[in-house]
Amino acid sequence: MKTKVVNYPDLIKARDRSASKTTFSHAKIAHFDQMLKIAKGKKYYIHTYGCQANVRDEETMRGMLESVGYVQSDIPDEASVIIINTCAVRENAEDKVYGEIGNLKRLRKQNKNLVLAICGCMVEQPEILEILQKRFPEVNLYFGTHEIDQLIDLVYEVINNDFRLISIESKKGEVIENNSVSRNNNYKAYVNIIYGCDKFCTYCIVPYTRGKERSRKFNDIMDEVRELKKQNYQEITFLGQNVNAYGKDLDEGHDFADVLEEAAKMGIPRIRFTTSHPWDFSSKMIEVIAKYDNIMKCIHLPVQSGSDEVLRLMGRRYNREKYLSLVKEMREKIPGLSLSTDIIVGFPNETEEQFNDTLSLVDIVKYESAFTFIYSPRRGTPAAKIPDNVSYADKSRRFKELVKHLEVNIEKDALTYVGGVYKVLVDGESKTDKNMLSGYTESNKLVHFKGDSSLVGKIVKVKINESHTYSLLGELVNE
Repeated sequence: MKTKVVNYPDLIKARDRSASKTTFSHAKIAHFDQMLKIAKGKKYYIHTYGCQANVRDEETMRGMLESVGYVQSDIPDEASVIIINTCAVRENAEDKVYGEIGNLKRLRKQNKNLVLAICGCMVEQPEILEILQKRFPEVNLYFGTHEIDQLIDLVYEVINNDFRLISIESKKGEVIENNSVSRNNNYKAYVNIIYGCDKFCTYCIVPYTRGKERSRKFNDIMDEVRELKKQNYQEITFLGQNVNAYGKDLDEGHDFADVLEEAAKMGIPRIRFTTSHPWDFSSKMIEVIAKYDNIMKCIHLPVQSGSDEVLRLMGRRYNREKYLSLVKEMREKIPGLSLSTDIIVGFPNETEEQFNDTLSLVDIVKYESAFTFIYSPRRGTPAAKIPDNVSYADKSRRFKELVKHLEVNIEKDALTYVGGVYKVLVDGESKTDKNMLSGYTESNKLVHFKGDSSLVGKIVKVKINESHTYSLLGELVNE
């Protein structure tokens, strides 16, 4: 099969942050009418890996496909368009993608008209894209995070031409509004407010795959929130690789605290956000979070390491003292604050002393939850070039020790819920017991309780009877 390359990823271009203003445009589909005929009676299948940003990308792709007539299917064998939406943050996510494509390639042999596509962060990396092309010649469409708005026209081209199409541009930044959206549910919604990242932490590939920081216009965000409020959404989560860097690239005079406050005034029952960077966390943000009851007091504040030397090598822009000072201010000003974090174990050449600095920080902060990772080198990042003298056995031992330290406070915190009554937004049936419902408290604690399925999407009161550390067991409080 011949290959048509519209754009090919380039990490040097992807790193470029020379002066350029964010541009704004509206989504357009050149072959809309033709695709209405092609898609009639056909189905699509999307499998998404990774973070909330990838989930939100899937919602946009689903909306676009459904706008021309495709119907969603959970069975890839039924689909005329299959899309694997990838993540590049950790190596095991990439391995899962390779395995899934290996299982799906048979469908292309059975159906020559099938569009088998790979998109997302993995394909934004030239070395990985080359591996994919060599290992999986059956894949006939590759597109990047910047090309999602072009999905329908890309599918049209592949259907009408016998070639593999690659359209992955490493560009500075553009915001596309007015894309069709098909949301995952009718009561919780993700709202993008800023795309990309300019921090360039030395271990992270995201600034290369997602591009420069570019904020949506304040009024466009508020229009979306207002519409969600009209549709009776119970919870919105503001999204950004660095959500609290919002507005720095615009001349509108609004920052992230303004976004939070304006949304809170609209009366959405629950407002969350992720992911916030400690370097961009302002006192103004803290004051706004403390002021409004419908802004959840559950904040994800990645620390990555408790060692000043490691933080400097990571390029995190803060030190241990500044991070702890921020936590202190947040704890003092935000009653009932629940903190979660990200921590990397085994950064290249991390010493026992540096690792112990992380343990001591964990003991001081007393996180209510955490995501922990053994360092995974990402091709193209500065950290991947550092020779590493720490064995994997040592990294694994440290990882287990870190989890033990974290669980001391996580378990203590969970026990404080027992006997109390908390508001729970009901998500649906429990994954482990269909006779139980599951949902989350305002502090993002998972709760299981018996109840009728009519409660899904509603906020109810639940009395907590048992703690299982990472989840709580309760009973519905009838009012």
